[in-house]
Amino acid sequence: MKEPDKLNIDQTHYTTRVSRRWAERKHYTPPEPGKIYSFIPGTVVEVLVREGDSVSAGDDIVILDAMKMKNRLKSHISGKVISINVSPGDRVPKGVMLVEIA
Repeated sequence: MKEPDKLNIDQTHYTTRVSRRWAERKHYTPPEPGKIYSFIPGTVVEVLVREGDSVSAGDDIVILDAMKMKNRLKSHISGKVISINVSPGDRVPKGVMLVEIA
């Protein structure tokens, strides 16, 4: 029989059995505020910035058409646009980095 696993939740240690699926899951990584990702699959309608542009927190960056809605993706930080990885008309899956700001 398999040995019990040790689990640490909020500094409390537990001994339990975990499934293989849970053990092989993708671990959480905190979001990087300078990277704008697609949160849903869709089509890029318009890129509202160019490389080198200065943006402020809250500025619209990309318009993504998903599920018959036009979603305006906003900058979370103020900074300069470093790279744009999509063009209008591109179909993107969930989790693709669209724009990077530093």
